[in-house]
Amino acid sequence: MASPITPRPAGRRRLAALPAVALLGTLALSACSDPGAAAADARPATTAARNGVVYNTSPEQQRIRSEKDAALAAKVPELINKDGKLTVATTAGSIPLSFHASDDKTPIGVELDIAQLVADKLGLELDIQVTSWENWPLKTQSGDFEAVFSNVGINAARVKLFDFSSYRAAYMGFEAKKSSTYDIKGSDDISGLKISVGSGTNQEKILLAWNQELQAKGKAPAVLQYYSSDADTILALSSGRTDLNIAPYPSVTYRENTRDDLKVVGKVNAGWPSETLVAATTLKGNGLAPAVTDALNSAIKDGSYAKVLERWGLSEEALPESKTVTEANFGAK
Repeated sequence: MASPITPRPAGRRRLAALPAVALLGTLALSACSDPGAAAADARPATTAARNGVVYNTSPEQQRIRSEKDAALAAKVPELINKDGKLTVATTAGSIPLSFHASDDKTPIGVELDIAQLVADKLGLELDIQVTSWENWPLKTQSGDFEAVFSNVGINAARVKLFDFSSYRAAYMGFEAKKSSTYDIKGSDDISGLKISVGSGTNQEKILLAWNQELQAKGKAPAVLQYYSSDADTILALSSGRTDLNIAPYPSVTYRENTRDDLKVVGKVNAGWPSETLVAATTLKGNGLAPAVTDALNSAIKDGSYAKVLERWGLSEEALPESKTVTEANFGAK
């Protein structure tokens, strides 16, 4: 059986004091999604879930497509438009967000389906590049990636280097064994429990803050445990070596609906104590974000966006409108 691993200590310096490369590393670690790779076990081509969704995990995706909008295509900056491609980075780390198909090599998932709609609207060929979570900030700044679709949440650190086009709500979910009676709403509910979490992620940041609240009240903090893969994490949970796992909400709901031994026992905004959204990430000031936002709004209007979310069982995370978020308007109501 796999044992929990010890995460490397995180730096404590303020972001503003970091040089650009160091800041990029910190940005990567303050992630919405768990950087652990998806389990590499063999999967069937389709999975029928209890929520009525039949998940297609085969390489042959038959994605929902859209048509080129000439007016939107004209808004794409020339530097990006010249090769006719939209080069999109994804981390392929979590079902149903972005993961490898049943052939263990083709990247699929809701993030890439939404990227496909944007590319179609802008008249560009979708060029998917799988990368590690730690690498996408630096490679986006260098121009290797033109956009990132990988459950990236908007936060104060990232808007210093990137622009965003929102497209999904951002939540974390707590999951436990089906026989449990946990109901997680806040810090008091995790006191003394063993919780698995990805190192350096937003969900870890939430748990550390909740532990501070517990210690201030004189209560036992949660014991955080770290595993090297999703497979090890879920094995620990199902075997009782951990009490809870916290991960992106779409992933925990997927497991609740496709397994018989796990259930969702809590939900928290990924930006706690504030709120955040999942967004397409582009280089700050390069002019691509407004075009992506307009493409997303066109997909929302014509219904293709809703069909994509429904296809992956994520309709409850739909947004009524995409907005461009930059450093200048970040935090504005």
